[in-house]
Amino acid sequence: MSPKTNKPEEMDIRSMDISNDNRTKLKQLFPSVFTETRNDKGELVESIDFEKLKAELGTFSDVFESRRERYGMDWPGKKECMKLIQQPSVGTLKPCREESVNFDTTENLFIEGDNLEVLKLLQKSYYGKIKMIYIDPPYNTGNEFIYPDNYSESLDTYLAYAGLIDANGRKFSTNTPNEGRFHTKWLNMMYPRLYLARNLLREDGVIFISIDDNELCNLKNLCSDVFGEENLIEVLVWKRRATPPNDRVIGKNHEYILAYGRNTNETSLYLQQKEDHVIARYKNPDNDPNGPWIASDLSANGKGGRLVDSCIFPIHNPLNKKDYYPPRNKCWLYSKEKVEKFIKEGRISFRESTGAPYLKRYFKEVRNGSTMPTILDDAGFSQDSAREIRSLFGADVYEFPKPIKLLNKLIVCGLGPNDILMDFFAGSCTTAQAVLELNKIDGGNRKFIMVQLPEPCDEDSEAYKTGYKTIANIGKERIIRAIKKIEEEQIAKTKESNGMLPGLEEQPLIDLGIKCIKLDKSNFKIWDGSNLDASEGEIAQQLTLHIDHVDPNATQEEILYELLLKAGFMPTQKVEKLEMAGKTVFSIAEGALLICLEDEITRELIDAVAEAEPMQFICLDLGFQGNDQLKANAVQTFAARNKGQDKAGQIVFRTV
Repeated sequence: MSPKTNKPEEMDIRSMDISNDNRTKLKQLFPSVFTETRNDKGELVESIDFEKLKAELGTFSDVFESRRERYGMDWPGKKECMKLIQQPSVGTLKPCREESVNFDTTENLFIEGDNLEVLKLLQKSYYGKIKMIYIDPPYNTGNEFIYPDNYSESLDTYLAYAGLIDANGRKFSTNTPNEGRFHTKWLNMMYPRLYLARNLLREDGVIFISIDDNELCNLKNLCSDVFGEENLIEVLVWKRRATPPNDRVIGKNHEYILAYGRNTNETSLYLQQKEDHVIARYKNPDNDPNGPWIASDLSANGKGGRLVDSCIFPIHNPLNKKDYYPPRNKCWLYSKEKVEKFIKEGRISFRESTGAPYLKRYFKEVRNGSTMPTILDDAGFSQDSAREIRSLFGADVYEFPKPIKLLNKLIVCGLGPNDILMDFFAGSCTTAQAVLELNKIDGGNRKFIMVQLPEPCDEDSEAYKTGYKTIANIGKERIIRAIKKIEEEQIAKTKESNGMLPGLEEQPLIDLGIKCIKLDKSNFKIWDGSNLDASEGEIAQQLTLHIDHVDPNATQEEILYELLLKAGFMPTQKVEKLEMAGKTVFSIAEGALLICLEDEITRELIDAVAEAEPMQFICLDLGFQGNDQLKANAVQTFAARNKGQDKAGQIVFRTV
């Protein structure tokens, strides 16, 4: 807001401006390269002095500068891709309560829509917050893949494709080998999505991408262009078939998974988890506060095979009053002082049968498995994934999903127990089920974001005959069925454990929910100043739309979710409905953001909001009902409240 103009800050309901964000970052690093120049209209505008930038980088002109040859990844359409990346989205993500499970409490997202538009819309709220991305994009094998026909109209193209607006010639097309730009179209489809995905990764984040031979080389070069070749972690080989196909002399039975870090100097990866049967060995029959444990041998062979004298001593069992020495030709693992310390802490106990001491080895302290190998020959096969689909749906409703075991290995390697995973080529949502299953095993709080285009199922397919009209329907239903399956397992396990040792009755409290939201046009009519040749009538119509710019068909919840998303808050944030000065106000993230959608704003409401001290307050401009004096007073109220506060403590006041 600007006290000088007595006007609140007008909220930008477009997605994040990528090019402006990049300029801001550049200015933080090299402020001296920014200067002011006059544009064609004679106005002073900020520009970049590229000669100064070269000097700052130590890159000076030389005799080869004018040559066009250079090393790098290039293809027809790359420049158009950059323009597309920099073009903000004016769409929104509308909540769908009726298709969700535990809508108000879950932190898991399923987003139906074109992943390019969705990635743009998530830039503000998830920028630098995703720990791991896994995608299984189209392999470009000769089968068709879907992409927008006209990249400059991507949102309208999607809305027409999804049947939300009349087509008007806009449509999604397919890519087949008989087209002249087969590989180029695939690159044009992948590049902007990977570029935007990189922004969402944390500094220690990692992306895994499944692919086969058809585009492996192009994908590797593309990722090196987007992420930097120095951030290649590894190219993994997944053995997808137990035996090679017998219709060739050399039968291909593998695929690849590329792993890139956001910044490999920061990237954190984790050891592979122990198998389920190993985890099951850890119990907690005595309610030890350190959690599940197993009895472990306390003796050792000594360092380098030599016995350590300081580790040979008697351990006294206070229960049977006997002393115990290490077995012949062995010593204890620890010194006498450390053993005594462990006994006091309860980490050393004594066997009931023999009285001999043993070490309690806690599950939380055990080195969690081993390093992931580059060849994944024990990560499940394609036929396993087909069985997994049939076990949930009772039919083969989806072709070529990845097995849960493969996704488990990648998730355990790349994702911490409280982190967020994204898959924006979600398909049947194996990734989501893998996250749910891992949380069930270890009580983790991993969250997922699945994004899937509502691509129609072929009318002759098993999926269509079973009642699933789109791939998005299948993915959504798989998550819901996986949730129900885990709930049923937990109920059965609780009943089975009745009367057992204390602590075994309750199952881990994990997030068994899914919040469904869908890509759609904005709830606000947006001023279109792009048509310089517009007639007076068209301009007048635009002005009329700008005055009454809220879609009359939009629900209050749809408007709320658009505003919180474009204010930079996650759509999974907790939303509470409050009453302030007789008006309904929505509180997001425990009061960090307050939104009022009432059609009348009062002075009492402004005072109450200022007293609550949110980070941001957003209301509809029409709520002031043309009362400029009230609007000016609101600006001054927040300005007075912000005086003397550092930037983090100030209230940002916006209208839309």
